[in-house]
Amino acid sequence: MTLVGVLIALAGALGYAVGAAMQQYEAVAEGATLRLVRRPRWWIGGVIGFTGACLHAVALSFAPLVAVQPISVATLVFAVPLAAFMYGRRPYRAEILGSIAVAVGLLWLMLLVPQHSVTPRLSTGAALGFLAVIGLIVLVTQVLGKRAHGPSKALLLSVGAGVVTASVSTFVRVVGGGMQGDWGRLLHWFTVAVPVLLVCAVVLLQRSYAVGYFGIAYAGVQVIDPITSVLAGAILLGEPLPTSPSTAIPAMIAAALTIGGTITLGRLAPDHSKPVVATTESRPLTATSDLN
Repeated sequence: MTLVGVLIALAGALGYAVGAAMQQYEAVAEGATLRLVRRPRWWIGGVIGFTGACLHAVALSFAPLVAVQPISVATLVFAVPLAAFMYGRRPYRAEILGSIAVAVGLLWLMLLVPQHSVTPRLSTGAALGFLAVIGLIVLVTQVLGKRAHGPSKALLLSVGAGVVTASVSTFVRVVGGGMQGDWGRLLHWFTVAVPVLLVCAVVLLQRSYAVGYFGIAYAGVQVIDPITSVLAGAILLGEPLPTSPSTAIPAMIAAALTIGGTITLGRLAPDHSKPVVATTESRPLTATSDLN
């Protein structure tokens, strides 16, 4: 069953990457405003991304968070080139290298987490506490994001989007994995929380995309989402974390790759609503201005 979940997650992750690239292009052009609903390409990207998210949700019904979440990381190496294609340019070498470094580093970290399928159980008190923590993180990142500029702003906003996306995955895992063939278990406020959190995640994603730094925004979500999900799975759902001392050095190397790749993506210049002719792989940030 875990293998089936992984295969479904792969298909969903690819769809999510395509949808994200399309929506980012429109968010930069129009900003994170209601004007986006008049952009057909934004809706198409949303449908494709939503389909990917639905497949991701189905995958969580077959496999634990620690097995499914790392799959989404691989989409970073596809999403960044797709976004560059939307602007009529080739991806910068730094974009490719940064994306690969983040994907490999984070995937390595996730593989260090032992895979053990357990039936997820979450009490109402624990769920409300979890949502309170998520809400606090979002509030802090939004306040700091208003004062930040450039890639720092995109990264902060993506952190808020990432933790909310992780909360969606956590509740989907609880609802889907806890059904065990009993559809009556869907009649719970956890089920209602999923679409509400999903809408919040979409809004926060558009805000991070609109800044113009797709690489750092998408990487931020891809890093924060699985890490938060794995922690939630371990703390709330009883899923295991690595405890062997032998994993310390590999974890440090993987973390260094992830951080290095994120910094590389953060040094890139932003994309604009029209194709940009670049003379170098990574133009200095002083030559551009914050788009949001």
